[in-house]
Amino acid sequence: MACSNNSIVACNGSDDPLQRRSANYHASIWNPELIESFTTPYTYELYANRLDELKQKAKDLFASAKESTSELLKLTDSVQKLGVAYHFEEEIKEAMNILKEDATIKDLNATSLHFRLLREYGHPVSTDVFDKFRKRDGRFHDNLREDIEGLLSLFEASFLGIEGEDVLEEANIFCTEHLKESLGTLGSKIILAAQVKQSLDIPSYWRMPRIEAQNFIKLYPTDDESSPILLTLAKLDYNLVQSIHQQELKELARWWSNLGFKEKLSFARDRLMENYLLVMGLCFEAQFSKCRIGLTKFVCILTAIDDMYDVYGSIDELELFTEAVKRWEIGAVLEELPEYMQICYLAMFNFGNELAYDVMKIHGLNTLSYIKKEWENLCTSYLVEAGWFSKGYTPTAKEYIENAWVSVGSPAAIVHAYILLQLQGSNDLTENSLSCLKVEHGYDEMIYWSSLISRLSNDLGNSAVELKRGDVAKSIQCYMIEEGISEEEARDRIKSLIIYSWKKLNGKNLYKSDFPESMAKMCLDMSRTAHCIFHGDGIGTSTGVTRDRLVSLILEPIPVEL
Repeated sequence: MACSNNSIVACNGSDDPLQRRSANYHASIWNPELIESFTTPYTYELYANRLDELKQKAKDLFASAKESTSELLKLTDSVQKLGVAYHFEEEIKEAMNILKEDATIKDLNATSLHFRLLREYGHPVSTDVFDKFRKRDGRFHDNLREDIEGLLSLFEASFLGIEGEDVLEEANIFCTEHLKESLGTLGSKIILAAQVKQSLDIPSYWRMPRIEAQNFIKLYPTDDESSPILLTLAKLDYNLVQSIHQQELKELARWWSNLGFKEKLSFARDRLMENYLLVMGLCFEAQFSKCRIGLTKFVCILTAIDDMYDVYGSIDELELFTEAVKRWEIGAVLEELPEYMQICYLAMFNFGNELAYDVMKIHGLNTLSYIKKEWENLCTSYLVEAGWFSKGYTPTAKEYIENAWVSVGSPAAIVHAYILLQLQGSNDLTENSLSCLKVEHGYDEMIYWSSLISRLSNDLGNSAVELKRGDVAKSIQCYMIEEGISEEEARDRIKSLIIYSWKKLNGKNLYKSDFPESMAKMCLDMSRTAHCIFHGDGIGTSTGVTRDRLVSLILEPIPVEL
């Protein structure tokens, strides 16, 4: 495999005739002893009763808010942003049924919030609700620029748009201009100024739910009688869920040590904690422990195999490995592979078979063919990129995207997450729902658009680092070379494609027919998590923003008076 001189090292011993590349990943800062020491004073054994009391009080708030549209909107928005909406699924469903029939909302803030919440929960409300705020020429009324809370609400609502909704594009441009102008004039309105700044950076609809909950708890206003109940509930629930996350990481650290990848695959990233952060973005809720543990194992195995294709294996070896994945058997196949690949292959093979067995035992459905197909697609896409690199070939943007939305790993992660959810008592696994995973018929478009957002977000955040260590050209470089444009212009092109992809994803979410609800949520949260992970340092490093997020989310409880 071709490689730059500064990346060639002998990683496999002096008797290895191949010149191996190394990405020079630093060692993990999270050793098993450190993870084993994680602790918190908040446990379900001590605080389960208090949590139930607070949940009941919050349910009472929903009951009393039914007669007031404004209160119901505010309450639903609050429990969602505070990260406790999963406790009130029935109450929120009832609230949406009430709100979708309400035509009395008049001001910009309430109208925008009404629109956003209904769309988020799958109700295709029309953009006509904004006509009363527009002039005859279609532009928004100039006096709206003074209503900063209304502008912020409209700005957030604009990200729920689907393809062809010009009014929301205009709303986004109008709000962006005037919100930026407002930043220097908000004065003592510290919380509102912080919310505006954050939304201009990343809209709330694009944010990773667990981080948004942590953030909103800090900014949550305490100006009405419902606030103390919701805020105390949110803080306690956050801390209790954090205690579960700590226990899961201790179990995963023991599994990771026993797997032996750190010793046998020294070329690969040792990023258990960082992989867990990514998984937390897809399902942070208390009841999804098995799913998080299983999905973290999957991502750890995937990461090692990704590094094998990216930096270590020769083309001949990688072709053998890809063929072995397609055959999905051991024995003679395994003996054809070098030792380091045998370890990767057996870990993948055993994990996939065990998952399929567990689902068969509970649901009586065979998911092994879907698991096998995901690994085959993933490794095939890795091989394509390894081939490009070995030949020094820069693909066209179209060629790159057609392969890279798979090689980012999101389709395989979403499918595995959906299957793993079935071990938690999820009841939406059927032969019909499995048909959404039949790749030969084409992935459902929700998986495609979500994965494309993940890939493009990765490229925006990590392409420079990956190129420096000797990786294949990313979308930015493909556009620059193909169209002769600057890096800034290429980045703008990618950002526009991300916005377009979100519109397509929103449309599919509104009209998803038989697509399982739990998988639709996974697709949305995968996109949100990509924005978060790759807006910082990614998972290639244990330091910087990624480290700070892990410390904050895993180790630091939020003070709460009980």
